[in-house]
Amino acid sequence: MEKKKPHPTDVEVGSRIRIRRRILNMSQTTLADKLGLTFQQVQKYEKGTNRVGAGRLQAVADALVVPVSFFFDPIESTPELVRGSGLERDLIAFLSSTEGIALNQAFRKLASADVRRRLVAVVKAAAAIG
Repeated sequence: MEKKKPHPTDVEVGSRIRIRRRILNMSQTTLADKLGLTFQQVQKYEKGTNRVGAGRLQAVADALVVPVSFFFDPIESTPELVRGSGLERDLIAFLSSTEGIALNQAFRKLASADVRRRLVAVVKAAAAIG
């Protein structure tokens, strides 16, 4: 019997749960405690292997202080992300990583637009070198 693959919507919703949780610097255990679940169940939701029901999704949204629409906006506005176009998927994966979140939080704190532009130029130059 062939193992059933998660639906792309479930994977995307799970990804958005993980992104928001990490932005809040919240552990899977903390989120699980808020929801009355085990951290393993949160892991399954984040991977898309278990589908999040409507009531549970509302509880997740409340725990993560976002509207339920937060979990669906990327799907509606950029359906190519659900189909898995490579460049966009790589970008989302980086932005939701610990390093990506830390980088963006620090970058956001830079008050000077000129400093931000110069920093982007430095990073682009470094990326060109490899």
